[in-house]
Amino acid sequence: MVQSSVLGFPRIGANREVKKAVEAYWAGKLSADELTKAAADVKKASWTNVKSKGVDFVPSGEFSLYDHVLDHSAAFNVIPKRYIGLGLSPLDVYFAMGRGRQSDGVDVPASEMKKWFDSNYHFVVPEFSEETDFKLNFNKAVEEFTEAQAAGITTRPVVLGPVTFLALGKASKDAKPGFQTLSLLPKLIPVYETLLADLKAAGAEWVQVDEPILVLDKAIGFESQFSATYNALAKVAPKILLTTYFARLDSNLNYVVKLPVAGLHIDLDRAPGQLDEVVAAVKPTNIVLSLGLVSGRNIWKTDFDAAIKLGQKAVDALGQERVIVATSSSLLHTPVTLASETKLTAEQKDWFSFALEKAAEVATIAAVLSGSQDSAIAAALEANKESIAKRRAFEKNSDDTVRKRVAAITPDQLERKSPFAVRKDIQAKHLNLPKFPTTTIGSFPQTKEIRQARAKLGKGEITQEQYEEFIKKEIETVVRFQEKIGLDLLVHGEPERNDMVQYFGEQLQGFVFTQNAWVQSYGSRYVRPPIIVSDVSRPHPMTVKWSSYAQSLTKKPMKGMLTGPVTILNWSFPRADVSRELQSKQLALALRDEVIDLEKAGISAIQVDEPAIREGLPLRRSDWDNYLKWAVDSFKLATAGVSDQLQTHSHFCYSDFDDIFPSIQRLDADVISIEASKSDMKLLTTFKQYGYSNQIGPGVYDIHSPRVPSGQEIKDRLKAMLEILPDSLLFVNPDCGLKTRGWKETEASLINLVEGAKWARENYA
Repeated sequence: MVQSSVLGFPRIGANREVKKAVEAYWAGKLSADELTKAAADVKKASWTNVKSKGVDFVPSGEFSLYDHVLDHSAAFNVIPKRYIGLGLSPLDVYFAMGRGRQSDGVDVPASEMKKWFDSNYHFVVPEFSEETDFKLNFNKAVEEFTEAQAAGITTRPVVLGPVTFLALGKASKDAKPGFQTLSLLPKLIPVYETLLADLKAAGAEWVQVDEPILVLDKAIGFESQFSATYNALAKVAPKILLTTYFARLDSNLNYVVKLPVAGLHIDLDRAPGQLDEVVAAVKPTNIVLSLGLVSGRNIWKTDFDAAIKLGQKAVDALGQERVIVATSSSLLHTPVTLASETKLTAEQKDWFSFALEKAAEVATIAAVLSGSQDSAIAAALEANKESIAKRRAFEKNSDDTVRKRVAAITPDQLERKSPFAVRKDIQAKHLNLPKFPTTTIGSFPQTKEIRQARAKLGKGEITQEQYEEFIKKEIETVVRFQEKIGLDLLVHGEPERNDMVQYFGEQLQGFVFTQNAWVQSYGSRYVRPPIIVSDVSRPHPMTVKWSSYAQSLTKKPMKGMLTGPVTILNWSFPRADVSRELQSKQLALALRDEVIDLEKAGISAIQVDEPAIREGLPLRRSDWDNYLKWAVDSFKLATAGVSDQLQTHSHFCYSDFDDIFPSIQRLDADVISIEASKSDMKLLTTFKQYGYSNQIGPGVYDIHSPRVPSGQEIKDRLKAMLEILPDSLLFVNPDCGLKTRGWKETEASLINLVEGAKWARENYA
């Protein structure tokens, strides 16, 4: 019999219960015990709901109050020295690592965050050194397994694999030069042995060990590490399901099939072409093959016919007992349930499948592959066939005007009129900015009052005119504040925007939106990704009114603020029926029109943010060139239709630029701003290595933490930057937008930023 499994489930709660509880705890409105109770309720509901859909392997152990990698670091005692001896409880140490802390005499910054492979989920980067003292502070896998058992559900625990844990980490500041994180495997394996042996003793039959590092090229050199690790763990552990996702195994398969594991999971949503090779490789072994047939990354209904055909290949080769039907990855990346959506049309709702619906899908596909004659399964198959047929019929409709415009794109449309060296002088005269010009990334705090006004508009409690008057006052407050503290290049603060992607999607043709389809981005930060359902176009200007109004309030230059085409694409749920390249270029043309209209309206600088351009990079290097070609072309298409005096900006965060630096240069933005402080400015070494001719604003403080940086911290960072970057190119700005911060900390931080820039002007004239 073919079994079914879910690799992980959203941990936010159907009504964002975890976000509310965590933030209430941070605010001192909820005790630690009450927070634990709220988490327990969400976990129990998730286990119960997944089981109710007929899933055989229900996951446990992957729940988190903030981040599962941070959980792993806390459990294995990977706690940097700066968080020890502060008099904090273990829970508060945990949160301090994730978001920093500045209260009750404690002042400590947050740890670095990075993107989880090619997703928009951020994980907290573990820090290792020769002195790292691994020990099991608590066994989360056992705790949640027994917690689920008490609720009457036997689960399959999920554990982050040791090789991936070390490979995703970084050397701490006290590590010796040349230290390699994987050198710690011999110290780490015994702790894993204890964890897994305890899990087996608790009654777990299987354990899901996630090793997504296996889909990266660099894992080619990890054969000896994987062999040593799993030969040791297999002796004491429950049956191990070695789990990969997001890409294909490629040549790493050659050594993976030699490991003493009971099962192997592969992602057939992102990499369906690997099936035949993997089936052939595992056939001579006793390895059970878990097939990721249901997408853990998108929200479209699974095409049962296509999935069953793939699954049947494996069943024919291996037999039913050696096949599991699964989600391609954890469902962390999808909303909780479609049942919460009441405003989608019946037609639209029929297209989608969220996490709980995907659990039902894996159970149905497994039943079909097991030869089920159940009438309910037959009915589900028929209903799915009808849904897919309707969706395919809708997909055949296209906007000929948009398609023809994409087809008519010429190379000239991708290039500015003059090279940067010429543009820089023209822009300097036009903008008249001082040396070390100060600016922000765009957004200012989204206060409770702003959110309430938006909600009242949605409920019809205030008119559009009343709402717009409110927004004007908010913009004026932001402009006057920036003038008061002495910022040089201003922004309007974006009070009218709910989200940097959603706001634009709502004004473009081709998108639909949800009410409650929240997905975790990091910590308690959740987003509702728009869904691209058809060809994209701009029916009217989207930002011109507000940017023009803001510019009318001040004589200082105002930046227009846009989200770039690649980021809108990557932070939406994209179409599955056409290429990402086509969708990106449609978005780029819509934004090109907006950029041109902003310049016509008197805006002298425009920021087109692309924080997701690195995130969208394929995980296999052989797939990079095509992506980078169309991604960079999309940005250039959006920004190149303006005069030389228009200064273009772009923003990037949490990205490893080393590998794609030539592509960042090819964007030809006049100014780029990057995250730098949270990662200890390590990105700047890339700019030193390659050189960078255009202007750059490395972030001087971390906005993802509520702590206020001291003036001396900012001066120290500027001094370090000026040892690497030419002073003529340097802008001074925070790491990212200020939307999630409060006004009090924003004011204090920006005042210190402005003072830091003044200090730099005085000392680097």
